Amino acid sequence: MSGHVRVRRPASPPPGVAHVASVVSQRFPQSRDDHLDADARRAAASKGFLGKSKEYLPGGLSLTEGEVKLLFLLVLVAAGVRLFRLSKPDSVVFDEVHFGKFASKYIKTQYFVDVHPPLAKLLITLAAFIFGYDGQFDFKEIGKMYERVPYVAMRMVPATLGVATVPLAYLTLRQLDCRATTALLVSLFITFENGLITQSRLILLDSPLIFFTALTIFFWTGFSSEDKHKPFTSSWWTWLTLTGLSLGAVVSCKWVGLFTIATVGVSTVLQLWNLLGDLRVPPSLFVRHFMARAICLIAIPIVFYMTMFQIHFLILENSGDGDGFMSSEFQHTLGGRGMVDTYADVGVGSLVTIRHLNTQGGYLHSHVHTYPGGSKQQQVTLYPHRDGNNDWRIFNASDHTFDWSSEPLSYIVHGTRIKLQHVATEKHLHSHDHRPPVSDVDFQNEVSAYGLPGFAGDANDDWYLEIEHGDRRDSESAKRLRTLRTVFRLRHGLTGCYLFSHKVKLPDWGFEQQEVTCNKNAVKANSLWYIETAQHPVLPPDAPKVNYKLPGFFGKFFELQQVMWTTNAGLTDRHTYDSRPESWPRLLRGINFWVKDHRQIYLIGNPIVWWLSTAAVVAYALVRGFLILRAQRGYRDFDNTKVVKYDSLCGFLFVGWFLHYFPFFIMGRQLFLHHYFPALYFAVMLTGVVFDLVTSTLRPKIRLQIAAVLVLLAIWQFSRFSPLAYGTPWTKSKCLSAKVLKTWDFSCYDFLDEYSQYNNIAATPVKSQIPVAHTTVGGEADGRPAIVIPHGDDNEPLKPYAHLVQANADADAGDSETTGIRGENVPEPGRNVFDRLDAGADVKSKNEEHVTQEALPTTTEVVVVANGGGGVSVAAPIVDGTSAEKDGLVNEKDVTVKDSEDKESSTTTLQSTEVEKEKPVVDGPLGEAEHEAKKAAEELFPDDVR
Repeated sequence: MSGHVRVRRPASPPPGVAHVASVVSQRFPQSRDDHLDADARRAAASKGFLGKSKEYLPGGLSLTEGEVKLLFLLVLVAAGVRLFRLSKPDSVVFDEVHFGKFASKYIKTQYFVDVHPPLAKLLITLAAFIFGYDGQFDFKEIGKMYERVPYVAMRMVPATLGVATVPLAYLTLRQLDCRATTALLVSLFITFENGLITQSRLILLDSPLIFFTALTIFFWTGFSSEDKHKPFTSSWWTWLTLTGLSLGAVVSCKWVGLFTIATVGVSTVLQLWNLLGDLRVPPSLFVRHFMARAICLIAIPIVFYMTMFQIHFLILENSGDGDGFMSSEFQHTLGGRGMVDTYADVGVGSLVTIRHLNTQGGYLHSHVHTYPGGSKQQQVTLYPHRDGNNDWRIFNASDHTFDWSSEPLSYIVHGTRIKLQHVATEKHLHSHDHRPPVSDVDFQNEVSAYGLPGFAGDANDDWYLEIEHGDRRDSESAKRLRTLRTVFRLRHGLTGCYLFSHKVKLPDWGFEQQEVTCNKNAVKANSLWYIETAQHPVLPPDAPKVNYKLPGFFGKFFELQQVMWTTNAGLTDRHTYDSRPESWPRLLRGINFWVKDHRQIYLIGNPIVWWLSTAAVVAYALVRGFLILRAQRGYRDFDNTKVVKYDSLCGFLFVGWFLHYFPFFIMGRQLFLHHYFPALYFAVMLTGVVFDLVTSTLRPKIRLQIAAVLVLLAIWQFSRFSPLAYGTPWTKSKCLSAKVLKTWDFSCYDFLDEYSQYNNIAATPVKSQIPVAHTTVGGEADGRPAIVIPHGDDNEPLKPYAHLVQANADADAGDSETTGIRGENVPEPGRNVFDRLDAGADVKSKNEEHVTQEALPTTTEVVVVANGGGGVSVAAPIVDGTSAEKDGLVNEKDVTVKDSEDKESSTTTLQSTEVEKEKPVVDGPLGEAEHEAKKAAEELFPDDVR
């Protein structure tokens, strides 16, 4: 239009009618605010510059009809990927050993201790209970076939939550004002991430953890949108409350959820800081914001978390194998573990049980087994369960003529010189100048049980009792020894060292019980003891008695938190497939979950998704640092609304990744690749935001094409490694071609050469080229123990006789982060503390029918077979001319015992009955089970045996 042409103005209104200005100018037909981007429109709307806006949806989430259909399709794809062959394998995989067993404990209401909070385990147990599980399957070892277990229903819980994580990722990015293409890309990345798929298909806790992490971030982003729009509305309160409930849920699955709480906490502090700097916000309004967040983001998660433990305590109402982790007061709240009132007075001749005050080791304990080195005398340990071998009788070491059975009770006061006699073996608590078997240092001496029936003992059996303090409720307990009220130390009479115990476990020969020593530099807390029970024949039935004060919910709750923390910190043993945090972003190695029938389940991530997410994290850190340098030089990049928008989005997700990743660097405990999964979720989300920024200037069609290429690459890598996620057949050649990094240690040589060979795999046993798999033989119903025969390789052929391993104990399976402190729940040979026993029954090892042979250095072995219904066989090794102490089941026969100390020599007797001639006794520690293994080895590998 030329400059001299006059534009016609609108016609004038009729006379008497007010003039109405045109809303849309003919010269500028578009609205004045249509050029603004989303951030500018939101800012203008907050200042009232825009006209009537569109209806605000809850959480600021606006989805088109097409997106709703797309979201439904995404859920179907995710369900297909995660539920495919969910029933396979039909045997125990990796940490299903632990979490399946915990479900059994819940159903049988037997108390146990785990390092993780109970929510995820309760959800799995609920599914098992609904589908009729009776809790009788033991989940004993990896590879054990499921029988009468609704394991598919139990696996469905983490699988369903894994599926639900996919739409949550989509909705979260849409709430963060990212494009639909970006949200679709990220949700498909999560759908086809092999590591997340593998974890969500098994009875494990990581899938619920990641789901509740994603749910928390979704609710928090929704609340943040509501807070920018209009605070203190019903919708605002709803989003904030849901965030608090989700925070409680995520920390109730695993303590890693504390990092999610920290992520939301950092964002909350930033919001409050901005409110504090806004002069338009009066102090009263700021206090309302602060209190609302404190209630919903602190109080509600705490209440939710404690409620889960209340449910946990209500279900686990009976005694179980977790009792030994807890204090005596706690144990007595469990069904069957209640202790009857015991005599308050303790004197010379009292029969007592002595507990260690500072550790969870339990009772001062001794048994017939001897130390393999040092003095080779009878072991003294701490044992966490009630047992007849915990009983000791107190004698006055200064007066051997005192008749405690008929004389009035003689009290024990501070400084009394005493002897402690082990009732079951009639040996005295003893210490001498020998180094302990584990804590082999100069300032610690070995503690043993020494002596013979009728032997008065020597000076190394004498201890001075020093009262440390009493109970404020009982003034007499500070003056003389009183049950449950007096805390004391025992000082050795000759060496001056103190009876001491610490959280150090003895090896297998000590049944992983806690070490007891005599320490010259003892930490006071670890040298404190108290009497739990006391009996004396001269005390009348109406004599004063005492008992534990039972804790309430809060006492039990805080004690269990302390036990969980201590146990978690104690998981420092190395594992074959553990890894350190610096290797996780680069995906340097995975975890071998399961190997059977030339198939494997190996936890490995999708390399495309993994490495792209790591690149996005690094890219944001570099760009953010560059922008800080530019700002220091006077550039005003942060005046650009686009920069501010993407910096806030990337910054929030980067903080989430950082807080879920870097705390693991300061942990000394056992760590695995799956600990990175919550951080991986934030990294993948950050990848989407970076993609959204990089493609923001491209046409939608080009952006969609780039996203399609990335998705196809992710699907290709998913398909390539899918046999390791599903446990399906694979070939050696494909496995070797997929092994991009040498550090990926899945065993390609365990796969067959051709897929057709899997059709007749059961008929043709093939030796593994890598000694990962094994063959289990035996374990029949008649009680014969199973034998594990490892496979050999070409370089080191199998030696069947040399590799026999008795597998009658639980498999050392999984990542060990649920097993607690080693040895706390390891029963002694011949003692199964809880199976087939009424809760609370005292277990006496000397009355058990089965006695496991002791693996000690021997030169001669006396084999004794006890006649009678028990059919017990006992191997009594002769160690350097010294016989192991007699068991309660063995009759006496003349045997000379020579102790390693010249002054401590004595003679005992041992009689044996005739060995059953119809059943020959086999040399070696495995007996008849060894014969089975040899036969099996000959059948499997006849060439090697010959």
